Amino acid sequence: MLDNVVFFIALLATALALAAALAHALELPNKIQLGRDAYFTVQQNYRGWDRLAWLLLIQLLTTATVALRSRHSPAVLLSALAAILCLLAAQTLFWSYTYPANVATVNWTTQPDNWMTLRKQWEYSHAGGAAFQVLAVSFLIVAALARTGR
Repeated sequence: MLDNVVFFIALLATALALAAALAHALELPNKIQLGRDAYFTVQQNYRGWDRLAWLLLIQLLTTATVALRSRHSPAVLLSALAAILCLLAAQTLFWSYTYPANVATVNWTTQPDNWMTLRKQWEYSHAGGAAFQVLAVSFLIVAALARTGR
């Protein structure tokens, strides 16, 4: 029963994290060409999104628990480990590109001269993170299917 609960939480947390990641990726084509003032206005919509950090932590911890508890089932274990690698890759993009752009713009409240470079860095790192989140949820679904023997 515990394995089912942990797996459910891992899938749910990953699906919810994917929703936020896809929101960023899907709006990119509409935002990337905005002028400075419009872009900085739109970016204020993200105030408070840092609270999703808890969801990402739950996602990583429960997926790691799935891997640990599935260590005797190679198909489930390998899929869970692949999901973890995708989550870590998404975080690497965030901390390497997205977060520095947030810092340089004081969360998009200050307009530095290189704002266009920072915008590209921010937007495309989010798109890459969304791709890794899609892969993570895909690997977890594969793990769930392997777990049920289908």
